This record gives sequence, structure tokens and C-alpha cells, in this order.
Amino acid sequence: MGAVATVLNDQEFALYNPIARILRTQPVVVLDGALATELERRGCDLHDPLWSAQVLLEAPELIRQVHSDYFAAGADCAITASYQATFQGFARRGLDAEDAAKLMQLSVQLAVEARDAYWDNAWNRVGRVRPFVAASVGPYGAFLHDGSEYRGDYGLSEAELMAFHRPRMAVLAAAGADVLACETIPCLVEARALARLLEEFPGVSAWFSFTARDGTHISDGESLATCAQRLDRYPQVAAIGVNCTAPQLVPELVQAVARVTRKPIVVYPNSGERYDAQCGIRYLEPVQ
Repeated sequence: MGAVATVLNDQEFALYNPIARILRTQPVVVLDGALATELERRGCDLHDPLWSAQVLLEAPELIRQVHSDYFAAGADCAITASYQATFQGFARRGLDAEDAAKLMQLSVQLAVEARDAYWDNAWNRVGRVRPFVAASVGPYGAFLHDGSEYRGDYGLSEAELMAFHRPRMAVLAAAGADVLACETIPCLVEARALARLLEEFPGVSAWFSFTARDGTHISDGESLATCAQRLDRYPQVAAIGVNCTAPQLVPELVQAVARVTRKPIVVYPNSGERYDAQCGIRYLEPVQ
């Protein structure tokens, strides 16, 4: 599981922000754990370009159950199964735009249903804040399915990335999630594209989390501090941080973000494995 924590200023509360709401009553927000890992553990074969999004097609009830189990385990937030869900990706599977949009909406619906069912039990409300749902917006590299979310070498302009993300963000922003999770971002140009795009959806907030190559730089070599500083001026950016990154790098990365923003810091590292984007394999490294 990951977490979000910070000291907040008044500006963070001016826009509806479920992260800020919870941080007013407790020091951290506990995120859920890996959705795909749990689905695999329960028998799903995710060797597919759609990754966990394929389960939306094949076994949506399993996704709802994983969300339910994470809430029962103490998660304050469920991240939806939309990380790899794009119109272009679903089109490769023969789905038209209408059906693709319905599956993206379903990803949010499943998490909301799990949250609402959990919260309907009065015992679950004792000593807890109401959990929220974050609609995952994966990077362009997740659609490419070539490991470029760990390199950032897209060769696309900011405008081209905005055009790619706009249709999916429009669906997810209207689907009933409490916040968007723009995650696993490898380059500043994609972060800028998503932040500018967010302005087209007033009242919607999103956290931004990057992949990192070391304790200072994101995957394409840009300084994480620079990225956080650029995002700090956007009031709809609810939190900034890192995900899918080696856990031993997290303390230094958190400090880099904290030096340039008072926004909440979101952190959900990987399990300690390293991913070789060239070979497409993962291997374990010892965590010091």
C-alpha cells in the first residue's frame, strides 16, 4: 500500500479535494495495493496489452471483490482498473468507442460500488473517514506496451499528448470518481499535457505521480523537483509524488518534492523489483 501526507494550506481546500478532506482529520491517506497483482493471485492471466483492463471484459466481479478486500484491509482509497484502458487500446481488441467508454465507466462503477457497500455497514464507519475512489489515468507508454513509461522517450509534443489523453479523461472525469490518478508519468511534457488538460474539466482534481530513475530524477532524466515546481501552480493538482519506483529511492524523492511545494505528497513504490524495459523482464534487488 502507499500513502499521502502533508501540511496543507488554505488553497488546497478551496477546490474539492478528497485527499485534503481526509488529511484534515488524519496524518496520512492509505492507498490500496496493487490491483493487477491481486487479480493474478486470484487466477487472472494478465499477459495482455490491456493488462488489468482486460478483466473489465472478462471478470468484472473480481475487480469489485479486490476493491472490497482492500477497503476491509484499511485502504482509504481504491484506484480503478483503468490504467491501461484507452480508446485506442480497446479498438485493437475490436471494441468501438461507445463500448470502450462503457468499460472505462465500469472501472469507476466497480470501485464506487465496493466503497458504498463497505460504507453501508455501520461497523466499518467506526473510527474511519469515508474512503474515496481515484480513477487511474495511465501514461501514453502504458498504451504502447513497450516499457516507455519507464523511459519517457515518446517523441510526441505536448499537444499530441493532450489529444491522446483527452477522450479518456473526459469519460473518467464524468464517471463518478472522487479524483483522478495521473500515474506512472515518465516525462515532464506528459505531466504538463495532463495538467493543462485538467483545466478543461473544472471541479475535477487529480494527483500526479512520476516514475523515477534515481533519488533526484524522473525516468526521462528531468529533475523531480522541477516537475513538482511546474505542477505546483495548478490548483486542480491535488498531490504530487512517485509510484512504481524502487522503495529505496523514496525518502530522497519525497524530500525533493517537499522542498518546492506544500501540496500533499503521494507515494506508492513498487515491491523492490526492477523492470528492464529493453527485455521486458522484472528481477528482484535487495532493499537496503
